[in-house]
Amino acid sequence: MITKEITIQNSVGLHARPATFFIQKANEYRASIWIEMGERRINAKSLLGVLSLGIDKGTTITLNADGEDEEEAVNGLVQLVSSNFAD
Repeated sequence: MITKEITIQNSVGLHARPATFFIQKANEYRASIWIEMGERRINAKSLLGVLSLGIDKGTTITLNADGEDEEEAVNGLVQLVSSNFAD
């Protein structure tokens, strides 16, 4: 299992369009991927789950991945977030 904290910096947070890009990227990997925010933990491959967190700009979330491509998954999602969802 690999874990990494990231801070969402794009202007609208992880809502609608950025959330769609995020789950599309997450679904490229075989690993199980989870987002933790506070006491909540959701499946990063679920649009409703991601939207239910209400992640705004400046929010720090924790990504957890477990599986054969876990490191690639976390690195790919961190890159997507770091690029402000430009990929």
